[in-house]
Amino acid sequence: MNIYVGNLPYEVSEGDLREAFGAFGTVTSAALITDKFSGQSKGFGFVEMSSNGEADAAIKGLNGSSMQGRAIKVNEAKPREQRAPRY
Repeated sequence: MNIYVGNLPYEVSEGDLREAFGAFGTVTSAALITDKFSGQSKGFGFVEMSSNGEADAAIKGLNGSSMQGRAIKVNEAKPREQRAPRY
């Protein structure tokens, strides 16, 4: 299951996400979304977990918890919407 993680401090690394979510099960991937020009974190990311049960436990356990002083938002990621191309 793919999990959205929001309200992250800009200093958080993908390793920090793997560590936090790893307490609930196997993390298959962790990615922070960054600005394509500056490379700075946009304050959110996605974590993929190997099973839905582990992902549900992580969502319940981490939503609203503190990461480096900020209350993070954790929920199931929604599928990406198709957008019309920009010209």
